[in-house]
Amino acid sequence: MNLDQTIANTHAHLLSLRTAEGHWEGELSSSALSTATAIVALSLVDGEQHEALIATGARWLLKYQNEDGGWGDTTISKSNLSTTLLCWSALSLVAKEQACRCPDDVASQNASPLPITAAFAQCEPWIREHVGSLEPEAICKAVIGRYGKDKTFSVPILMTCALGGRLGPDRAAWRRVLALPFELAALPRTWFGAVGLPVVSYALPALIAIGHARFHHAPPAFWNPLRWLRGMLWPRIRPMLRTLQPSTGGYLEATPLTSFVTMALAGAGQKDHPCVPDAVRFLKASQREDGSWPIDTNLATWATTLSVKALDTNDVTVLAPIKSWLLAQQYKVIHPFTNAAPGGWAWTNLPGGVPDADDTCGALIALRQLCDSDEERRALIPVAEAAITWLLDLQNRDGGMPTFCRGWGTLPFDRSTSELTAHALRAYGLWKGLVSSALQRRIEQSGKRGVSYLIKHQREDGAWIPLWFGNENAPDENNPMHGTAMVVQGLAHVHREYDGAKEALQSGVQYLTSCQLSHGGWGGAMGVEATIEETANAVSALSAGLLMEAIPPKQVIMVREVLHRGVFWLLEHTKNGTEFQPAPIGLYFAKLWYHEKLYPVIWTLSALQSAKQAAEMTAKFV
Repeated sequence: MNLDQTIANTHAHLLSLRTAEGHWEGELSSSALSTATAIVALSLVDGEQHEALIATGARWLLKYQNEDGGWGDTTISKSNLSTTLLCWSALSLVAKEQACRCPDDVASQNASPLPITAAFAQCEPWIREHVGSLEPEAICKAVIGRYGKDKTFSVPILMTCALGGRLGPDRAAWRRVLALPFELAALPRTWFGAVGLPVVSYALPALIAIGHARFHHAPPAFWNPLRWLRGMLWPRIRPMLRTLQPSTGGYLEATPLTSFVTMALAGAGQKDHPCVPDAVRFLKASQREDGSWPIDTNLATWATTLSVKALDTNDVTVLAPIKSWLLAQQYKVIHPFTNAAPGGWAWTNLPGGVPDADDTCGALIALRQLCDSDEERRALIPVAEAAITWLLDLQNRDGGMPTFCRGWGTLPFDRSTSELTAHALRAYGLWKGLVSSALQRRIEQSGKRGVSYLIKHQREDGAWIPLWFGNENAPDENNPMHGTAMVVQGLAHVHREYDGAKEALQSGVQYLTSCQLSHGGWGGAMGVEATIEETANAVSALSAGLLMEAIPPKQVIMVREVLHRGVFWLLEHTKNGTEFQPAPIGLYFAKLWYHEKLYPVIWTLSALQSAKQAAEMTAKFV
């Protein structure tokens, strides 16, 4: 099987994965963490009414418990503390409910008791090994130690453990749940950057609901002014949860965040809150046939822009309907969740999405590619100018690009990150010659600051650490290979425009070539097992360096040889473009792993096409 046939197979497969409307939705992996949180939320709202959903979810958790006794985020992930504690707590509630049912009730429903005791016998030794004991204080210390000052995920985990009866008696348990200053939600949104929220920007509903639940169960001392301030402000803050809730009922279209808000309210005697019925409706609609829940409904906009970038320009006619679909996803009003200005795109076309830098860049690049004439490009200038202005206004003072909000803090997803910064440089560059002269000047200044940020944050070995992707088997679970590949691709398109860009790119290329494994593939870091996604992105990055003539002539032959081995690895491991096994390298929030069905397909197509073009262009060096 030759390269051309493999490209054709991959191309046809990607096109076959479109929805009836012509775009892509993909399929996120089922998540033990999401399933556990949904079980807890539904149990606390009305365990009897949702008994069937809870039971099928519990059976799924029992089926996918790892051999070591713990649970990982996906069915192919290593066991981790967060997910194992959440599953342990969820199954504790199920076991409690199961114990309360009489044998006649079980028999009448033609159901058998779930083997939860056996699951505990496996998971509790795992927890002891990784925590030291099952004592509440040890669990709290381990959870807080895992996440440090970022309370976005540590507090929800501790709350779930408290609700599941795993942190001791009720009041003592809630004292172990870190307090969240939900009263800050009463401040103007523009102040959030200054006050320094203890959770990331997208977790505002959790800050409110969990903060109040902790206050409800374990308020400050009688003499403490916070007791009176929080009590006084709750009636004002309470309606915000409904204001922030999209029509689907799911906050961010995500099971974990929606579940955490729901269980917090139900656990604090707020089952009558107006947002609870819609949240439950979302959770019921999100459960899959096998009983599991994914972390998010879909990444439709992100998957579609990635697919467009992967497809050849000859596919413009086939993809014509996507342009109007993508244009319809641009936000035209201020977003109620993050107070984001109009002009950006979110990761999904569903109402729970929030505009972010990566998806806005992806949309700009895809729209540029979907235009096959100057007339079409000119018609989209107002759209592009609104998006570019949105990105320019988002850029942090350090020159880097955050995900959602400028200056909200240094916690993950609010701080600047290298791969988003490089993505913005590429997006700007494609439209720079078409927008107004005033905007061109802003792009030039932003580009200089962005490149300076990338140079400053490049490691000595030439690598960059990404935010949205990781690798469970790499040191600190980071993915410097992916981050470097993304930055190299971004810099390849602008290396002639900014001082230092070419040198930084070449250092990144050296890192990528040094990380290739002997069989030709790449993992998330040097010596880490290869995946299709990581190998494809490394091949795409090196190809971009050749195609944009950013690699010194004396290194071209070496890079061609590296690419040849990488392409051969992809041909072999995709069975010539017919099989694509995804790997859990995606990160959702707080190191919540996922894999996506489309990633290996999209990135393989991009890699093979760009490698072929690079080989043809550099044939003269052989």
